[in-house]
Amino acid sequence: MSALGFDTSNYTASAAWTDGKTDKNIRQLLFVKDGERGIRQSDGVFQHMKLMPRLFHNLSEQVDIKSVKAVGISTRPRSIEGSYMPVFLAGEGYGRVIGDALGVPVYEFSHQDGHVMAGIYSGNAFELLDGDFISVHLSGGTTEILKSRYLGRNFTHKIIGGTKDISAGQFIDRVGVKLGLSFPAGKALEKLALSADRAEKLPLSVDGAYMNFSGVETKASRMADGADKNALALAVLENVRDTLIKAINFAVKATNTHRILVVGGVASNGIIRAGLCGELDGEVYFADKEYSTDNAVGTAYLAYLANKEA
Repeated sequence: MSALGFDTSNYTASAAWTDGKTDKNIRQLLFVKDGERGIRQSDGVFQHMKLMPRLFHNLSEQVDIKSVKAVGISTRPRSIEGSYMPVFLAGEGYGRVIGDALGVPVYEFSHQDGHVMAGIYSGNAFELLDGDFISVHLSGGTTEILKSRYLGRNFTHKIIGGTKDISAGQFIDRVGVKLGLSFPAGKALEKLALSADRAEKLPLSVDGAYMNFSGVETKASRMADGADKNALALAVLENVRDTLIKAINFAVKATNTHRILVVGGVASNGIIRAGLCGELDGEVYFADKEYSTDNAVGTAYLAYLANKEA
């Protein structure tokens, strides 16, 4: 038995397959014009609609489609009332057509739940499916600290911290674009940072398990024209790292929950990951770097479990 997953997020189209032990993930970033800090939802939907048939064709050539017994689709950003983005309609629609064509059930999940399950699956952290844990979702649009629990088919999440303004990913991307890097700028900013022999000084803004990045983003962006690029890049990533350490450790102590799962594209950054791994007050699990960024593997695995438990 195997399952398919489809996820069409703001900047990545993904199709995946898993049999519970192995997986295949086909993904492609959407095109963003040089100098831009994102794309409109309508443009994202259009690109997803063009990409999905090709991605699924490539996937179907590598797996046994006849073994597929379930399809998982990401239909919304998060599992809360009112969570909605048009881009997810592309993957939802395509997944429903494939499910109907195969005659198998189609299961709905949130993009965030897909990230969490991708972390559990790729990090071999299946013990987190039993009991409470803290999940830290770090992506281009989301920075949240959650108290999470798997209920079967879905997770329940209680927000216990996160950003009050822009996300860590937006901070990184905005400064990166200001430095002349292409969007999304995370990988290129890390490359600059790794060449730095010092870091600029940037302030932290943390209030318990909550944090702010808009003020420091404004300061860093103003520094971009005259500062050493490498030193500023390192300062940005160290700022994100140190801010997260303070906020997450507060959440750990406040909830007395010492199992911590870190997922999302920002979590693939080596500087941030190393700091979190060494400084958090608990047992830390990370998604594999390949599955930290947006992907459909977590959605496929959720569908696999849902069909298995049905």
